[in-house]
Amino acid sequence: MSRVALVTGGSRGIGAAIAKALAAEGYIVAATYAGNDEKAAAFTAETGIKTYKWDVGNYEACQAGIAQVVADLGPVEVLVNNAGITRDAPFHKMTPQQWQEVIDTNLTGLFNMTHNVWGGMRERKFGRVVSISSINGQKGQFAQTNYAAAKAGDIGFSKSLAQEGARAGITVNVICPGYINTEMMSTIPEKVMNDVILPQIPVGRLGEPEEIARAVVFLASDEAAFITGSTISANGGQYMI
Repeated sequence: MSRVALVTGGSRGIGAAIAKALAAEGYIVAATYAGNDEKAAAFTAETGIKTYKWDVGNYEACQAGIAQVVADLGPVEVLVNNAGITRDAPFHKMTPQQWQEVIDTNLTGLFNMTHNVWGGMRERKFGRVVSISSINGQKGQFAQTNYAAAKAGDIGFSKSLAQEGARAGITVNVICPGYINTEMMSTIPEKVMNDVILPQIPVGRLGEPEEIARAVVFLASDEAAFITGSTISANGGQYMI
């Protein structure tokens, strides 16, 4: 029987690439999204992957949403915490709302989603949790104290949870992408891209969403059973730990 994989923020960008890659490997995939009904419908029409709408920052919404996924597809055995937002501002201008919205989605969302599948994974003695953090959670970034704090928290969350899941056959890992060629990057002026961003990346290019997806597919596989509590940096050599 094919395993069920749930990808948050899975109808666009890196999340969409992850969902497609898992489906191509034979997983039964569900993808969540927060608000863009048109994009989600187009994604389902293109891929056949079911999409579900809820806010990962809301525990009850996650509880109800996951229950629906289980009813439709079966128990969730692979969880990819990919959903994330930005609300950038220099710290002296950052509002409490900008801080809280990012923490709620990018950090508390991991708790909300993982907590609601963890019991089933422990009972079945199998699970894969892969969370998408960021290079900026490793090194920090100007005007992103909220985002960097949340993404650094994702790493600490995963290292701790990995220790709890290890003897239950559950692995918990993190991927930290650098600059990836998504819609968000397409809004950056060409001069900034060529003169500021690309010179920071030793391989001389942006990463592709599919490259992150392949790392997720590996970490979700049986072959990755001995890898847990790990942080994989996928940034073209921009930041090395």
